[in-house]
Amino acid sequence: MKPLHEILKRPLVTEKTVQQEGEAQVVAFEVKRDANKVEIKKAVEHAFEVKVKNVNTVLVAGKVKRLGRTYGKRSNWKKAYVTLAEGSSIDLFGV
Repeated sequence: MKPLHEILKRPLVTEKTVQQEGEAQVVAFEVKRDANKVEIKKAVEHAFEVKVKNVNTVLVAGKVKRLGRTYGKRSNWKKAYVTLAEGSSIDLFGV
């Protein structure tokens, strides 16, 4: 089993995720590609001391980019949408 502090890489803060956080209590994180839903749930509950209701994951394909004449590909990465239980909230900015 991986250490819990290594599973969550960073929170994803976009217009869509901020709107989901307010309406449906869903928070998005970039996580390790080999992490499963159970490990993500434990890591969020341990790091933020909240109760997690559900975890959905998406494997995001890396984009093909061009640098001069050569083509390269960015790495694939995993995104996790974490639904929090009623009454739980995560304050990402410490406001």
